[in-house]
Amino acid sequence: MTINITQYITFFRMRFTHSLQYRAAALAGIVTQFAWGGLEVMAYTAFYRAAPENFPMGMEALASYIWLRQAMLALFMTWFFENEIFDTITKGTIAYEMVRPIGIYAMWFTRSMAVRLSKAVLRCMPILLVAVFLPEPYGMSLPVSLHAGVWFLISSVLGFLVTVAFGMLIYISAFYTTSTLGVRVVMSTLADFLSGSLIPLPFLPDGFRMIAELLPFASMLNVPFRIYGGDIAGQELYARVGLQLFWAVTLIAAGVLWMKKALKRVVVLGG
Repeated sequence: MTINITQYITFFRMRFTHSLQYRAAALAGIVTQFAWGGLEVMAYTAFYRAAPENFPMGMEALASYIWLRQAMLALFMTWFFENEIFDTITKGTIAYEMVRPIGIYAMWFTRSMAVRLSKAVLRCMPILLVAVFLPEPYGMSLPVSLHAGVWFLISSVLGFLVTVAFGMLIYISAFYTTSTLGVRVVMSTLADFLSGSLIPLPFLPDGFRMIAELLPFASMLNVPFRIYGGDIAGQELYARVGLQLFWAVTLIAAGVLWMKKALKRVVVLGG
């Protein structure tokens, strides 16, 4: 099948515009994420004041990490899934998708990117604007350098692709189960912890952290946010970004192959 990029761009635009309509939900998300981020920063600040030398990250870098995580939550939240895609599989409407002249994997991947980006656009800037003007040590600082800022953007794109590709594997798993709840809960919880979404990875024990940083979950939000704060720099920066690229390509390729295999065993009943 010939890939027509234009149709995916059009579909992306449609889903992106449609998701922008939910402004009330975005406002509720902004309030929730700002409150949660503030609580986290204040909690860590109390610990840092007691013994700052015992922590693997500086408080300034950690505060930036927390605010970036809250502002860009929609891009990197591993527990976000679209029930419509699961329903398409479990209710048999996948048959309509299969007769369309478009790749199902590419279409769902495009859809996931559009929905996540639209949520981030509505929520990101208000949180960042407020966080930047908060007093030290509660506020968010600028990137440690222009070089770090550029690589933060590159790393964020790669981390976003890894996150979406991981979500696609969860969607495809629905072809093999009668209920997707178990897979969703287990995998999203595991990914949330190992990606640094709950606790930054440098705070984990060294042996466990070294293993966790090699897994695809660490290539989601962990790398770009730590580059921003200067916690990852020098040769380590290039190695981590290279690992992100590896996992993005690997997960997407695995998803494409697994989708082809899953579609071959689809049986749609009815008439």
